[in-house]
Amino acid sequence: MFKIRPLLSALVNHTLTLEKNGGLCKLFCTMSEASKDEQTANLLKRANEDSAEKVQATKKLKAEEDSTEDEKKYPKKKVVLLLAYSGKGYYGMQRNPTATQFRTIEDELVTSLVKSGCIPENHGDDMKKMSFQRCARTDKGVSAAGQVVSLKLRLMEDIIEKINEHLPPQIRVLGLKRVTQGFNSKNNCDARTYAYMLPTVAFSPKDNDTGNIAAFRLEPETLQRVNRLFASYKGTHNFHNFTSQKAPSDPSARRYIIEMSCGEPFINNNTQFAVITVRGQSFMLHQIRKMIGLVIAVIKGYAKEDVIERSWGDAKVDVPKAPGLGLVLEKVHFDRYNKRFGGDGLHERLEWDQEVEAIKAFKEAHIYPSIVETECDEGSMVSWMSTLPIHDFEASATATDAKNNKDPKQDNADEGNASD
Repeated sequence: MFKIRPLLSALVNHTLTLEKNGGLCKLFCTMSEASKDEQTANLLKRANEDSAEKVQATKKLKAEEDSTEDEKKYPKKKVVLLLAYSGKGYYGMQRNPTATQFRTIEDELVTSLVKSGCIPENHGDDMKKMSFQRCARTDKGVSAAGQVVSLKLRLMEDIIEKINEHLPPQIRVLGLKRVTQGFNSKNNCDARTYAYMLPTVAFSPKDNDTGNIAAFRLEPETLQRVNRLFASYKGTHNFHNFTSQKAPSDPSARRYIIEMSCGEPFINNNTQFAVITVRGQSFMLHQIRKMIGLVIAVIKGYAKEDVIERSWGDAKVDVPKAPGLGLVLEKVHFDRYNKRFGGDGLHERLEWDQEVEAIKAFKEAHIYPSIVETECDEGSMVSWMSTLPIHDFEASATATDAKNNKDPKQDNADEGNASD
């Protein structure tokens, strides 16, 4: 009896031990299976990542091979493109990669160059790779009939048609020419010609009723006076008062104006307009619009004629800035380049005689209608004229005041080359 109880106790303990070990075994089995599932998931994930990387690498390799093939078939050459565009709706010419929400003319052009295969895709992200340079950085809303950019691209068949295929109608490449490898459209440009189209009511007396601008007609005597004032700008002067935050002592404020005049008025959409033409070596930011704005202020009777000459002195003069609507980059000039390379038998002269009709047609289809319609609908000139009385054309600050007010951050406000 006493011998049986230890045996039963041992048997029970052994059974419990087996059950316990069985549970542990199940637990270890479950943990092992989970570990295997995690390892399998990781392996699948790694395999997918490797596969994606291989796909990307294959695509990149194919793109490089295609690019190399294109390079062999169409080697990159240094060229200039003749551009015409209506600036309405765009934030100027120059591309700004850090502010992609503000669409520019260059954004459209680069996109087109990539889509047409003229440049590799990575050149679109870094324009230095294609040695891109614009001749003039036109401001927001400013149009151009003769903008020129220099760059390296693949010279393929029907290249102009292929580029234009991916551009909106208000931007067009009108011409292309080969240039020297060291050519830079900004540095090689000798002069720039701008036009400014405005309703002639801008030259009406200040007490004139502007409620009906279509009824106004510019008198010949007034036009003669306008041209006499514009002619006073000719030559080299200190235009520090005609841009933003520039001290009179800054050498870059001295600019050379070759020609400036206003043409005969004409009727468009029942309103009389005229076109002002100005040619200079280079222009500072807003310089042209301020030159025109000051003459308008004098003609209307808000300022005396001597304010123009006074504005070239050291004193700070309040100069109004005419609206941007109406300003057009008409033409850029490369006289020195043409003289040196135009007759060497290898390079073409940078003149666009064969494109004259295309330029004229583009202006009549896209630039002039946009200016006229916007002016008639929005009345930007009349609205701006209403602000002239708030300017004090007699008050002035000393050169020291102007220098002390200069903001160092604005030192680059002058782009130096037709930045209006």
